[in-house]
Amino acid sequence: MEISLFSILDILGTIAFAISGALSAMNRRLDLFGIFIIAFVTAIGGGTVRDILIGDTPVTWMENIMYIYLIGTVTILAIVFRNKLNYLKKSLFLFDTIGLGVFTITGVETGIQNGLDPIISVALGAMTGTFGGVLRDILCNEIPVIFRKEIYATACLIGALAYVTLYDLGMNADVIYLATALTVISIRLVVVKYKITLPSFYPTSPGSSRIR
Repeated sequence: MEISLFSILDILGTIAFAISGALSAMNRRLDLFGIFIIAFVTAIGGGTVRDILIGDTPVTWMENIMYIYLIGTVTILAIVFRNKLNYLKKSLFLFDTIGLGVFTITGVETGIQNGLDPIISVALGAMTGTFGGVLRDILCNEIPVIFRKEIYATACLIGALAYVTLYDLGMNADVIYLATALTVISIRLVVVKYKITLPSFYPTSPGSSRIR
């Protein structure tokens, strides 16, 4: 693999999502096999969906065995050091946010390199960033964050829009990568810290009138 900022970010995103999946599985008290499966699905889910949608098969992790070794090693380390990871407050949120920002980049970049329309590339970036977490939450019997009122996919979309805007302006690729990742991560950190959510149209109490 060529060592570039893009490949480094891809590896960091894979590591972050693998840890996120492993922590989520351990929080649900799954067995060893379940932990590995959830970590693996979380780490490669978004990229797999992306590759299938653009017809790039076999998908990336099937062509590069490094991803299997990387996810396996990271999952083992997450299990061994689980007490220290759990000691860090909101560690699951932090790793999930890092993965979200990094994989948004890989999705948009893939769309652009395949000559897709910028809007489609933005959508591809959001899918790549969020689908690993969606699969993780579904397998852990939780409603995915993307389907709740948290600002999750919206952060991906804003970051992806920043990417295509900077790309059209002819900015350096490394600058675009860093700016996009920081945009997504910063939005997630701010909205969670200040409890900013998307508006809800559901009744706030059982006695409220029903939506028609």
